[in-house]
Order: sequence, then C-alpha cells, then structure tokens
Amino acid sequence: MADKILIVDDDPAIRKLLEKVMHSNDLETTAADSGALALQLLSEHTYDLILMDVMLGDMEGFEVIKRLRSQGIKTPVMIVSGRSEDYDSLYGLSVGADDYITKPFRPVVLGAKVKALIRRNRDMILEKPGLLECGPFSYNYSTMRFYKNGGELILSAREAALLLLFLQHPGQVYTKDMIYEQIWGTGVAVDDNAIMVYINRLRGKIEDDRQKPDHIVTVRGLGYRFVP
Repeated sequence: MADKILIVDDDPAIRKLLEKVMHSNDLETTAADSGALALQLLSEHTYDLILMDVMLGDMEGFEVIKRLRSQGIKTPVMIVSGRSEDYDSLYGLSVGADDYITKPFRPVVLGAKVKALIRRNRDMILEKPGLLECGPFSYNYSTMRFYKNGGELILSAREAALLLLFLQHPGQVYTKDMIYEQIWGTGVAVDDNAIMVYINRLRGKIEDDRQKPDHIVTVRGLGYRFVP
C-alpha cells in the first residue's frame, strides 16, 4: 500500500507540481488549499507525511502545525516554502515541523527527502524502547502489555491493536473506515457493527463507566476520539 501525503498549498500550480513529484515516487496524495481544510482532513484521515506551505490564504502554515501538534497529531511535516530566511526554518522546526525545503526545489531532491523522512519516522516508531505513556495509560513495547494506573489490562489481540492505535494518536478523530484500514487492513470485509462491538468491549475494560466513557469518546457523525 502506497504511503499517503497531504499537500497543503494555496497555489494551484504548486499543488499540481507537488502531486506530480509525489506520484512519480509512487506516493498517494490529497491536496488542501487552506489551513482550515488541512486541519479538517487531518481530523478525519491518517497520512504518512504533510507537505506544508508557510503562506496560506487563511492562516500561516506555522499555525496549522501548532494546532495539529496541540491535538496530539504527530504526522511528520515538511515545510515547502518560498521564504528562505533562517528565521523561518528555525521557527518552523521549533513549532513542530520535521524538515524544511525552499522553493524552487529540485523534484528529485524533494522526493528523496520525503521518502527519507517517512522511513525515519517509521523506524523511530518500530524502535521505540520502554513505555508509551498517555494519561493514566501505558504500553510496554518489550512485553506488549497495557496498563491503566499501574494495573494491567487484559485485552484480546484486536482490542490491544485498537487501544495502541488510540494511545499513539490521542485527540485524533478516527472514522470507521480509518479503523477498518488500521486494524483489519484494506480489502477486508468487516460488518459495520464489528467496530461498535470492539469499541464497547474496550470501553468495558478501560472506562469507569462504559455508558459514560471518558476516554473513547464518540464524535457524532464522524467516529471516535481518544481522550487520555
């Protein structure tokens, strides 16, 4: 399955060029022409990397980065900007960007940098030592065991995969389709009720009251958000 790139730029010509470069590197793309649309897409979908312009029509790309990081979205961000001042690159990195490339860029260099950043981020996730901690919850990567307030949670394999997905992306909204893709995989037929069944089972094991959940919160009309 191809890696997915979110392109955020208000210039149609630049968006088209970026899409062409990504497609030539066997990467799937989604494009947003504003910061608001980018934030909406990020609340509904998962991407492997974001290409972010600085000067957008409705807000600066820096503001988009700050907002997505404040929501717990850790998707790698590469700023693609016509502004080459050192301040811009340093500020972008300080608010949560992972890399910075200036326009005009060499397509072959951009493609290589994008693939390298995706690979580096994936390697970091796979090599994480110790504990993943999120609110009262923790996950031990070595033993593959979950805990809440120090007490072990006994979960099925599917429940464990679902909780780990939530712990790694707190605050992000996951639709049923996104959960299907992440937990069951693409091309697998899953009954609509299956997600609800597993969500309810997991709530029964991690919530004080599954009828009034504090952690796995239903977002009406969209899906679910994990609140640590």
